[in-house]
Amino acid sequence: MPRHASYVPHGVIPAVLLPFDNDLSIDEASFRKHLCDVAAVQGLSAITINAHSTEVASCSFDEQKRVLDIAQDEIGGKMPIVNGVWADGSLEAARIARMATQGGASALLVFPPAPFTLGQSPAMALAHFKRIADATDLPLIVFQYPLASGQGYPKETLLQLCEAVPSIRAIKDWIGNVPHHEWHIRTLQNLPRPVNVLTTHSSWLFSSLVLGPNGLLSGSGSVIADLQAQLLHAVQANDLAEAKRLNARIEPMARVFYADPFVDMHNRMKEALVLLGRLPRAVVRPPLVKIERAEIARIRQALIEAGLLDKNARDAA
Repeated sequence: MPRHASYVPHGVIPAVLLPFDNDLSIDEASFRKHLCDVAAVQGLSAITINAHSTEVASCSFDEQKRVLDIAQDEIGGKMPIVNGVWADGSLEAARIARMATQGGASALLVFPPAPFTLGQSPAMALAHFKRIADATDLPLIVFQYPLASGQGYPKETLLQLCEAVPSIRAIKDWIGNVPHHEWHIRTLQNLPRPVNVLTTHSSWLFSSLVLGPNGLLSGSGSVIADLQAQLLHAVQANDLAEAKRLNARIEPMARVFYADPFVDMHNRMKEALVLLGRLPRAVVRPPLVKIERAEIARIRQALIEAGLLDKNARDAA
């Protein structure tokens, strides 16, 4: 299996969606096309699979393996693949890590285990990551949740993780707090062994990027990876005028994708790709349900405002 051995997570990393047929099975043909569509965008560092965006919580171990196999088949030779590690227990997380390593992934995105919502200690977090690190030699990306969720890692815990687990090379930063986000950027990226910050504050991406993270990892990249790549380039080039222009195009999409309820964000992205003619249907697995026609109309309007859909398509559906 292709593997990009020297890959360090950085830059623009879209998290792709997972299309389903009406019987809720994986629509492999549409998934292959979607992977190729996203991978064709210029300026990407990698693509993420088996994450929130691919509804990993509703996918079995075998389905996650199949998703990786398909991704390798379609784009593995072209760019690195980041595979999510979603598991409530450390033993299962290590099993997924081994599978992804054998399947040719180039990095792992490690989700916090659900039991941490009831409380965690630094020792628990360290035991979880060491178990995973012992199962793979791949670089790890720590998914940093908001602290209020119970699954986010306090500053001292995060520093201990970065010190004790050398394979941690980045965090996916969803802390949701601007000063804390800036602390991540200033502190982690300047450690003796730097840890890149990949922002996933996609509802305020421009504001986040000006603080200086070394990349972004975002589900909305499944729809607007080109705009995100151009925005990161403009910010890093200190081209404020161009960055503001791009942000004005991104804002309508961020507004509809990240509306309440937040859990429907990737549901909405599927509907956007249907409206753009890139997916045949927007089927999601329960407990998610199809969004209402009024919301789909709002997504259509946002696509028009962003310049992604011709205004003559306003009434098409």
